[in-house]
Amino acid sequence: MRKLLSLFLLPAAMLCAADYITGQAARIVIGQSTFTASDETTSDKTVGGAGGVAYANNTLFVADANRVGAGPINNRVLIFRNIGQQFPSATDQIAPSGMRCPLCGGQASTVLGQPDFTTTSINLTRTGMRLPTAVATDGTVLAVADTLNNRILIWNSIPASNGAPADIVLGQADFTTVRQPIVVDNKSVRAPQGLWIQNGRLYVADTQNHRVLIWNKIPTANYAPADMVLGQPNFNVAPEPDLTRVNLNAQANTMLNPVSVTSDGTRLFVTDLGHNRVLIWNSIPTQTQQAADVVVGQADFTTAIANDSSVLCESNGTVSSTDSTKTYPVRCAATLANPRFALSDGKRLYIADGGNDRVLVFNTIPTSNAVRADVILGQKDEFADDVTDNNSNIFNPNLGLFSPAQTRTPISLAWDGANLYVAEPYVRRVLVFTPSDTTLVNAKVRNAASREFFALGQVGFSGTVTKDDSVKITIGNGTTTKDYTYKFLTDDTLGTIVTKFVALINAGDGDPNVTARADLTFAQVDLIAKVGGEAGNGITLATVVTPATTTSTATIVVTPSGAFLSGAQSGQAIAPGSLITIFGDNLADQTVAAPDDATELPTKLGGVQVYIDGIRVPLKSVSPTEITAQVPFEVFDASSVSAYIRIERADGSVSVSNALAFPVPAQNPGIFAMTGDDPRPVIAVHGSSYATGLVSVDGTPIAGDVATVKIDDRSYGYTVQANDSLANIRDGLIALINSTEPKLIAIPAAQFTRIRLRARIPGPDGNNTAIAVSISDGAAVVLTATNPTLCCANVEDSLITEDNPAIPGETIKIYATGLGVVSPVEAQNAAITGQAYNGPAVNTANASVSSLAGGKSANVISAGLKTGAIGIYEVVLELNQSLPTNATTLLNISQDIYTSNSVTIPVQSPIPVAN
Repeated sequence: MRKLLSLFLLPAAMLCAADYITGQAARIVIGQSTFTASDETTSDKTVGGAGGVAYANNTLFVADANRVGAGPINNRVLIFRNIGQQFPSATDQIAPSGMRCPLCGGQASTVLGQPDFTTTSINLTRTGMRLPTAVATDGTVLAVADTLNNRILIWNSIPASNGAPADIVLGQADFTTVRQPIVVDNKSVRAPQGLWIQNGRLYVADTQNHRVLIWNKIPTANYAPADMVLGQPNFNVAPEPDLTRVNLNAQANTMLNPVSVTSDGTRLFVTDLGHNRVLIWNSIPTQTQQAADVVVGQADFTTAIANDSSVLCESNGTVSSTDSTKTYPVRCAATLANPRFALSDGKRLYIADGGNDRVLVFNTIPTSNAVRADVILGQKDEFADDVTDNNSNIFNPNLGLFSPAQTRTPISLAWDGANLYVAEPYVRRVLVFTPSDTTLVNAKVRNAASREFFALGQVGFSGTVTKDDSVKITIGNGTTTKDYTYKFLTDDTLGTIVTKFVALINAGDGDPNVTARADLTFAQVDLIAKVGGEAGNGITLATVVTPATTTSTATIVVTPSGAFLSGAQSGQAIAPGSLITIFGDNLADQTVAAPDDATELPTKLGGVQVYIDGIRVPLKSVSPTEITAQVPFEVFDASSVSAYIRIERADGSVSVSNALAFPVPAQNPGIFAMTGDDPRPVIAVHGSSYATGLVSVDGTPIAGDVATVKIDDRSYGYTVQANDSLANIRDGLIALINSTEPKLIAIPAAQFTRIRLRARIPGPDGNNTAIAVSISDGAAVVLTATNPTLCCANVEDSLITEDNPAIPGETIKIYATGLGVVSPVEAQNAAITGQAYNGPAVNTANASVSSLAGGKSANVISAGLKTGAIGIYEVVLELNQSLPTNATTLLNISQDIYTSNSVTIPVQSPIPVAN
């Protein structure tokens, strides 16, 4: 078996390098215990519906309230001091600590607006707040937009005690008054949502007055007047727009509900929410209502359309083949919808595009209108908006729920010189994204066994062949299709028709969507998608039969498997405990592997470390192009995780990859196979040196029923007792058989309530012992013998090959990863990440396993962790006795809604089997 395990490594793929990459994951999450937790508890370690964030002097500030309706509203500002020490940097080694997620959580040291970390009261005082949505600091002065109190609170120094009183209030005459009625002047604000402090100036996005106020010096007295206004002609004008009108009077010098204002010291950025745009002034404005120089998110200064894709995006096609009207995506990298924040790190521009649930990254500050973003954070590409708050369930699991690679209505941003902080009110967290020098893409993390799942389809032929009848097979991808037509010749058979269609489909460069394979046993054309993953499920399949003449009827019957190919899932969804392979370039400076017989895997190999949720994971092998590692069993509580690679180079430098996210279902099996094109030959061995059989015990136990197993002419009957379970009946029959049976022994099968029968002597002499079952009249218990005789002794653990094929009815063993948590508890506790499993040999995956081989059910005898192996499950199958000879019999296994990759196994029937 150790030699077989060396076959489980996979070939490499390629990646490229960048600072940020579209679709990358956050490396850190603040305010939650894991990336996919969404705890609503109010404490010093959790945030509620987080709004504004700010950073200065190794301190993170979070305004724990928002104006988008996300809860809970905690009416406070949290101060996380020494945030750089609370989380390691990307290049740091993270020592094993036993923590579930060393890159999750954080702990605030101070709270403002409340007396402690558990109170969330609304107050109009010097120490209280009502919906604080924004926070700003220059490292000395702290300002908070106390939105529903229509004021700005200022602390002259960063507070060090909970509930510390503010020093200055703007927008109101004192700390206990809200001016009524609301007036518009140089002292008042109405529901402000944006703040910035830069070079001694204070900027306020006075949201509901549709303007930005500027104080040239930080005010030192309450109710101080602003020095300048942008967005309005003077301090006394704030017209309410008519939102029912198409024209919202968007101009270069007007605003509609601005929600953020920031500066990089040279330029000024205003997020003009109501006009779905970001305005840029190339230098700090010096005049009231000074016009902006550049607009992002619109083609010009007079347009205010959310996601104006027909103007800003390239066409994605036409309405139909007969209607040439161009169509456009809903969004692209140039559009905005309800943007919430814009921030520059001095080099890049970041925009929290709240309505599109993403963050746009511009690698240089735009100097012209309608510039496209270079990178999309929070979505897989520029067109997607895949965020949902629906909880998972077994039939429709939402593995993207709260993914570290998705941003649900990002509302504010901060930058610390190395990391981008993104506040997400609906998920109650702050995500931290880190640019890197070595990049990974989500699509390049795979279940190490399955590598990829390819959609499959079949076209079956039956009936009789009539000369000049014809069949057309049409294969497409939803946009383009290709037809393959064959007219029958006099000497054609079903087999020659299959062979000729395979030749047509594979001719030249082959069909762009599929590869065809002949299955002569079942007279069908097997179609295998060329594109891996769920995209293959979109490949269409259709057939048309045309008789030789208009007055005749075709005698051939053509049966496609469906209108689409099916069965593809992404190998990227990885269960806890799975072995994974990460593909890339420059992932290590050397090729190193742990010994095949290692009982514990290292967490550092060839200078490489892999972190999943900050846990340093075990490594099986590393090379410049691929890494094989194990996902920790500990991440069973998450629906998605964040992973990255740390690489110590030969020259002493350290490289770190971008973080990437992958979904974590409870189970998603993959079968180990040989190298080659999918479907690949399975790595399988003969299951027993003894002839074997199986009896399944099902139904309902009723006292007095008699269940009988007959072996040759010997009968063993068990009378059901009151309160018997199916397991009691099984065990009673086993005891009866083992008490006197001369030819075989009986043991319980690991999965389901089944009896495993095995000849007492090895070799073929044990074959052919007859097995039969019966029950008493009216009994509700059900017995089923899967084979009529003991069958198929071979040499246990010898490799199944075309020269030593499997036999219908034989017990075989295949090897898999990704079957998830096992039972009993003793086995679960013995499943230690990175260590060889040494728990009970009889253990079973919590999610039951089923199998298909050659389109027929294969009985699963057991499916559990393999003793002495790391992350590998042994699945024992009894093949269906009616399988025909086929050197490439397709085989897969399933758990719940998850189906493994399809592999092939050679099967040799001792007698012909009719279809």
